Amino acid sequence: MTDTAHPAPEAPAAAKTTLDINDIQRILPHRFPFLLIDRVLDLTRRQRIVAIKNVTINEPFFAGHFPNQPIMPGVLIVEAIAQAGGALLLTEVEDRSDKLMVFTGIEKARFRRPVVPGDQLRLEVEVKSWHPTARSIAVRMEGIAYVGDKRVAQAIVTCQLVDQARGRGTSEDGVSS
Repeated sequence: MTDTAHPAPEAPAAAKTTLDINDIQRILPHRFPFLLIDRVLDLTRRQRIVAIKNVTINEPFFAGHFPNQPIMPGVLIVEAIAQAGGALLLTEVEDRSDKLMVFTGIEKARFRRPVVPGDQLRLEVEVKSWHPTARSIAVRMEGIAYVGDKRVAQAIVTCQLVDQARGRGTSEDGVSS
């Protein structure tokens, strides 16, 4: 006989480890033409994320970088690394609509091979440090971008999660958003 007055408690939901574009758009505020990740293949909370960016000739930056020899700008590869890291960071925040993730640093950026239309960037980002405070979270992450098995770029990025109202000006440490 089952007890309908006291149903068995449900098992806690497992954390989602993959994200499609709709999930990503629920997490990140970025939109076309600046959303630079298309899918998350693997996500381990507070540790690591693997995301994909499909690079097509339709990217607006190819019109000027460079005519007749399109190459994805390195700074946009670093931005894609940061967006993947941002997706990882923002999955930890319930009130993310009130928050803004801002860059606070880029270190050791290296660009090893050109990224061209038709390439698929695989962005592997690993958390190096995670510092929650009463008002924000600061994170340092190392990202490596691959096309196939070839490393095309890498960088260490730091960012901070701040209240949206605070992010519109300058943060406490003087970083402009």
